[in-house]
Amino acid sequence: MQKYTDAEVLIANKRLGKTALHDPVIISRLFKRITNKTLKNIRPDKRLVITRPFRPASEIHTGNIVNRILALDENGAKSVLKQTLKDFAHRHKDIQSILMRNYQKISGYIKDPAALSDERKLLLGACFTMEYSIESAALFNPSIVIYPKQNNLKRGQTRVIFSFRATGEGHISSIVFRSALIDKDNSIFLEPVSPFLGAPEIVLNATYDRELFKAKLKEMGQFSEAANAIYQLLPSSFTLEEMGQAITSVRNKNIFSDMDDSIIHIKWLAESNYEVFFPHGQLISERVIFPLSQNESNGVEDARFVRFVDDDDNVTYYATYTAYNGREILPQLIETKDFHHFKISTLNGPMARNKGMALFPRKINGQYAMITRTDGENLYLSYSNNIHFWFEGVKIEAPENPWELVQIGNCGSPLETKKGWILLTHGVGPMRKYCIGVVLLDLKDPSKIIGRLKEPLLMPREEEREGYVPNVVYSCGSIILNNELIIPYAISDSDSHVASIPVDELLEKLLRQV
Repeated sequence: MQKYTDAEVLIANKRLGKTALHDPVIISRLFKRITNKTLKNIRPDKRLVITRPFRPASEIHTGNIVNRILALDENGAKSVLKQTLKDFAHRHKDIQSILMRNYQKISGYIKDPAALSDERKLLLGACFTMEYSIESAALFNPSIVIYPKQNNLKRGQTRVIFSFRATGEGHISSIVFRSALIDKDNSIFLEPVSPFLGAPEIVLNATYDRELFKAKLKEMGQFSEAANAIYQLLPSSFTLEEMGQAITSVRNKNIFSDMDDSIIHIKWLAESNYEVFFPHGQLISERVIFPLSQNESNGVEDARFVRFVDDDDNVTYYATYTAYNGREILPQLIETKDFHHFKISTLNGPMARNKGMALFPRKINGQYAMITRTDGENLYLSYSNNIHFWFEGVKIEAPENPWELVQIGNCGSPLETKKGWILLTHGVGPMRKYCIGVVLLDLKDPSKIIGRLKEPLLMPREEEREGYVPNVVYSCGSIILNNELIIPYAISDSDSHVASIPVDELLEKLLRQV
């Protein structure tokens, strides 16, 4: 099988397994007026699947499946496995490794694992594995950033990464990626999408900062006497194993009445702050960030990626997203340097509430800055010395136009220009129709709005109204390139388009309507 060793190289038309990658597809030539949008959209591909462990609802059912497989004679087991691999091996890069991992998860049901052949172990793994179509329902709410590496490009080309919210069976959302080339006149070419997907591996020896962990427990109101006793036993940088040892040591003393409750909250916090990585050589379109922790079991939603440059010109890509467990939402933060290794952590503080936080791409007056919607209705500006904690904020914008009577929110991180910060917003109006608007914030003091369009920048056209959630256009992040504002946006929570407008023209309109 052909293996790719450099995910950053433009993909040629190569054959992977039995599926051919197509030549790069031109998405659009971006038009030059506010209301013009692309004619071709980025659609979900139901053929893109990952594997997930399958476990029946009861232990008895699990045991019965194991017993039926163990009852097969060796030739029968090999025959069933052979057909299974014939049906599924071409759909995954390394199906046997996947099946063996899932076998290990149920190996406790087997009295003598050493007596089993590899073929029977693989068959057991196959019976506790299922495929999941990541994009079967929708591919929407995109953001866009400049690719970390700009190599193997023609003159005037820029490589970008689109992130999307992909939704499949059960309305479970994950984050997927596409790469594209943008030429000097801002034509966009979507690079080929691999037929394979791969979930990341969890970093088992991930470390936690002791003081940051304590601060998060305090903000949660869960730094109890038992938690403090555990905290005292932790080194300044600790692993999950070290945390487990500290918990065991304190629990064995049996002196705290709130011990069990404290352990629940400590483990919940640790589980919500984790690290994952994708192997180098795995294409950007093959990487899927699927829900891993309990608080995001029903989805990781609406990632707003931004290329953040610190005071020393070091680049980090951050994304805020909404974790959803089926009942509650929780703001989370993704951090990556290369889109291979990702750190996921909780966002804390009274301003880190509700959906839709958007980080500024650099510090302002020495502090991190964030657009939030704490009350679910208005936009706020919050500053912090610590990117994980957001305690104070000031309201900067409220709904005032007919198309935003219900509420407003942001559509991604502010974009810096010489005349101010361009902030795309979304407004919800009658019948919950979503439109995209824009305001201009003061460069030195973003709490001041110095320009605002009274009419939407984008609204659903007639052919864009129908979808999973009708009457919606929405974006999670844009970029400025070649003096144009490039806006990827979702239509009716189904698929995605791209639009643009010259920045100078937009600024002129914004400043004219002050």
